[in-house]
Amino acid sequence: MNFSIERRKQDIQTLKEETLDVLIIGGGITGAGIALQASASGLKTGLVEMQDFAEGTSSRSTKLVHGGIRYLKNFDVEVVADTVQERAVVQGVAPHIPKADPMILPIYDEPGSTFSMFSLKVAMDLYDRLAGVTGTKYANYTLTKEEVLERLPQLNPKGLLGAGVYLDFRNNDARLVIENIKQAAADGGHMVSRMKVIGILHDEKGKVSGAEVEDLLSGERFEINARVVLNSTGPWSDTIRQMDNKLDVLPQMRPTKGVHLVVDREKLQVPQPTYFDTGKKDGRMVFVIPREEKTYFGTTDTDYNGDFAHPIVEQDDVDYLLEVVNTHYPSAKLTIDDIESSWAGLRPLISTNGGSDYNGGNNQAVTDESFDHILSTITKYQEGKTDRNEVESALKNIETSNSESDFNPSAISRGSTLDIDEDGLLTVAGGKITDYRKMALGAMKKVIEILEQDYSLAYELIDSTKYPVSGGDIDPSKVEEETEKLAQIGIEKGLSESEALYLANLYGSNAPRVFSLLDDVEKVAGLNAAEAVSLRYAMDEEMTLTPSDFLIRRTNHMLFKRDTLDSIKESVIREMARYNDWSDELKANYTKELEVAIAESDLKHLKGDKK
Repeated sequence: MNFSIERRKQDIQTLKEETLDVLIIGGGITGAGIALQASASGLKTGLVEMQDFAEGTSSRSTKLVHGGIRYLKNFDVEVVADTVQERAVVQGVAPHIPKADPMILPIYDEPGSTFSMFSLKVAMDLYDRLAGVTGTKYANYTLTKEEVLERLPQLNPKGLLGAGVYLDFRNNDARLVIENIKQAAADGGHMVSRMKVIGILHDEKGKVSGAEVEDLLSGERFEINARVVLNSTGPWSDTIRQMDNKLDVLPQMRPTKGVHLVVDREKLQVPQPTYFDTGKKDGRMVFVIPREEKTYFGTTDTDYNGDFAHPIVEQDDVDYLLEVVNTHYPSAKLTIDDIESSWAGLRPLISTNGGSDYNGGNNQAVTDESFDHILSTITKYQEGKTDRNEVESALKNIETSNSESDFNPSAISRGSTLDIDEDGLLTVAGGKITDYRKMALGAMKKVIEILEQDYSLAYELIDSTKYPVSGGDIDPSKVEEETEKLAQIGIEKGLSESEALYLANLYGSNAPRVFSLLDDVEKVAGLNAAEAVSLRYAMDEEMTLTPSDFLIRRTNHMLFKRDTLDSIKESVIREMARYNDWSDELKANYTKELEVAIAESDLKHLKGDKK
């Protein structure tokens, strides 16, 4: 059966009747990655998410599979090595999603700079070795001031010293989640969105044995029984643990809010992703990234204590980002009225800084003396004046300081943790999108260990480094070539080249299934053929239950195609109402939900009635 609302009904029935091997709470990227590995390994797997898949945090990132070069300022070599190696794995199992997009990092002569031209080159060389791209077309290089300005004519020349260019990857965060979810469902997992956990169940020995849930579509409450319960709810991790009345839990999460703003590309012209210090001596850096016909920039990094489900962009966020961007691109003269769309999201950071996570690595500040010693040692190594052992010794003996961690959100660890509470509740928290598969692997090893020790159930984990997500059946070394071949199918069925390429990039090896709908789907008034088949596929096979699901998380239409949103939204609502046989009341509710989301993205609460 397709992954549609009808499949949802059957999955709910199964969740009521069977005892699962593992119940995963949370349908963001980590929960989705765990569900894929669990289902593919043969475990009886269930996943419940109280919102849409990816809605809470995993659709609100900077939309990069970022290599973390900044960590090399602190010589967190282990973190960067893990990150770039894992990024290559993700690109291999989901080749239609992360796409290589080299990043330019301008360097200014200003106090508190993350890098000088010298230290940047050292960091980039080390980064390339860790990423395995030394000597390839993706190897780093430097630009003179004049070369930077030729490439980025709007960039502020004052104090500009030059720039480095190194490999990074753009990402479609929500698509990465749904493709993991779809594959888990295809492998027999029971993936249910809009299903809220309201209580943790225990057996007669006081051990966790499942969860009580509420179906937010029907209002029905029921119990799900499971041998292992795994909490992967990101910022909500503490909330779930505190729901467990057998535990006395101290909060471990310190969420921070990140904000991104989108403008028309003609307003802010950048040819490639750009990354620079804010110039405000606050330890932060900002991205400016071209995407489709838009440019977006962010991110802020501020402590957050509000409603986790609805972080919003506030005036201070806008003022901060506009000041940074206008300082670096003075001719842009951006104002709030230039902002076409926006998003705010939370990072599920762990409050204890510097603790090595179960994947390895930490993120502590390096002392100036240690930093200078490492630079000197690496320089000698490059000049042939010392050997590799001396470099490794310097890296192993880094002196660190945690002095910033109490007050600077940007200094909080991006590491992950895997904890098992005394009653057996497993919690995986923290981390970055890039690390999701490896976090899932660590969690699954523990789940399988518990199932074997406590239930005499033996499972063998799949090799998730080689197990594609849905849509990922593409040769990672020939992505562009294979995508063009897929697009040709759509072109032969009457789509324009741009429409066919857009769908091929969006759906990867599932594109032929989408294109096949061109023969079956009747014309939808107000939608072109590509939009109509994309919507039908989303409802048939991507558990798209509301207009917001489709326009925000399945397609990013609201964020990067704001100009055409108003012309298609009513058609999307009307077609979804027909397909799902909505009542007038339900149709009105979903329409209002979408309008609220658009208003928030448009910053109407800050702009007033202006558009």
